[in-house]
Amino acid sequence: MPQSAAVDRLPEALHATFGFNAFRGVQEQVVRRVLGGASTLAVMPTGAGKSLTYQLPAVLLPGTCVVISPLIALMHDQLRSAEANGIRAAALTSADLDREQTIDRFRAGELDLLYVAPERASQPHFRDLLGRAPLSLFAIDEAHCVSEWGHDFRPDYRLLRPLFDEFPEVPRLALTATADAHTRADILTQLGIPGEGLIVAGFDRPNIRYVIQPRDQPVRQLSRLMADHPGPGIVYAQTRAQVERLAETLSGGGRTVLPYHAGLAPEVRAANQAAFVASEDMVMVATIAFGMGIDKPDVRFVAHAGLPKSIEAYYQETGRAGRDGDPAIAVMLWGADDFARARQRLGELEPDRQPGERQRLDALASLVETAGCRRAILLRHFGETPPERCGNCDNCLEAPGVVDATDTARKLLSAVYRTGQSYGLGHLEKVLTGASDPRVIERGHDQLSVFGIVGAEEAHLIRPLARALQARGALLSTEHGGLMLGGDARAILRGDDAVLVVVPPRREKVRGKRGGPGAAANPVGDPLFDALRALRRELAQQAGLPPYVVFHDSVLRDMAATRPQSLDDLGRIGGVGDRKLAAYGEAFLQVIRQH
Repeated sequence: MPQSAAVDRLPEALHATFGFNAFRGVQEQVVRRVLGGASTLAVMPTGAGKSLTYQLPAVLLPGTCVVISPLIALMHDQLRSAEANGIRAAALTSADLDREQTIDRFRAGELDLLYVAPERASQPHFRDLLGRAPLSLFAIDEAHCVSEWGHDFRPDYRLLRPLFDEFPEVPRLALTATADAHTRADILTQLGIPGEGLIVAGFDRPNIRYVIQPRDQPVRQLSRLMADHPGPGIVYAQTRAQVERLAETLSGGGRTVLPYHAGLAPEVRAANQAAFVASEDMVMVATIAFGMGIDKPDVRFVAHAGLPKSIEAYYQETGRAGRDGDPAIAVMLWGADDFARARQRLGELEPDRQPGERQRLDALASLVETAGCRRAILLRHFGETPPERCGNCDNCLEAPGVVDATDTARKLLSAVYRTGQSYGLGHLEKVLTGASDPRVIERGHDQLSVFGIVGAEEAHLIRPLARALQARGALLSTEHGGLMLGGDARAILRGDDAVLVVVPPRREKVRGKRGGPGAAANPVGDPLFDALRALRRELAQQAGLPPYVVFHDSVLRDMAATRPQSLDDLGRIGGVGDRKLAAYGEAFLQVIRQH
């Protein structure tokens, strides 16, 4: 099909394939560039419909779109969704047993999409195979993996450009949700995409509510989060041991809670992941090894039980919530010990890497310690100019107090210095408040000038202050768990730097008003909606698919609200394409008529 004819067919093909009557955001801009043969890097937030920007051209253009994707699970997830929409798709991975059949279909031009991993794509034999098949497009998913500046760097992505250069007439479409300006420039260079091919859609996910709190009884905090949000959720923990412990303690509330980390047997990991993808209410407790391969749209919450690696990683991981556009929440629970460990690891890095990693850690400290809008800090980090308030983060919904704690900070830092920079916070607190403690007296710390200099009216500031000083690096942990001076501690002691402490409002529960801007909650308790969900679950089980591949909750919500009485009426609902209308239409109409 000539490219001009493909462009003319865009509205018709969009509805027939995906059931949509209009594009979202920059989708149309990206698709038109692809159809015009122009190479492109599209930076689009998670849930903005990145896969449509290569799947729709793959349907319209002659030849096969080759999709480079980093994980087998991610490929198979996208493969299921593509096939459910009537797109001819296959994957060449070690987990696929139909290799010869897929190669034959590829050579014959009978595939719209072929998914491969970068390790396979960079091999000479794959290059030879491409030379014997008609090609329409190279799509590079999770393109930040090509950059050493990206948080998920994969060396095999760096070997892709020579492959693409062998086929200069085939356009390249690189896609990512997470790339700051430095990473974007590197992606363009590494993949040979001209600078004018950059399209940045913005990073805002307005349906996600950001909540960041000090970690205090994390099992209780996470249990309440789960009680408030009954849909699927992900809890990220920092170590395998923490994953196992949290999965066991959180599973007592009646919800299925399973662990996921690299130490589990491969078959256990695969089974747990499959159970999560198919579930409508399961919680997965995982290390960061879990997530990139999951394109599950109905995740209602993502929680971090500790500090993430960077703001980029935090954005990527929280972005796994609410991909369907419905309200979701991202909760981070952090402690001073998280920053202490992170700053210790900084000292173990090669000297040339330390400044960049320190900058990343300082950016995280700003995010957790701010009294202002969380979303504004996130978006400014990625080069945007957001409003001062978003109305959908904890600080915007319930403003915390800010206390000038400079004097108390100088007292605490003095106590650290005068006791020898080797004692923990508990001991320092006793010294500062003048507690009659045998250990304090035994070491002669009751004779120091800092003994008893903090009165009752400011004693409550010591712990949040210590947490804030550790986050900014003014206090560091010693090898044995004590505290010592670091960063700008001496500037604070001299009176050159001020210290403001955020005092969060008292919250009994990790929750706020449900629903973000432009999002609608599911009509829980509506008998028709519940019946449609039950039918979806039954059809999904019969087909061996996750329920969301049949229809998203938003589609069922529209069915319950409009109650279509014919296939024509049902086909007008967004998300009901031709293939799904033919496969499932009559079954859903029958349920609607019964109500």
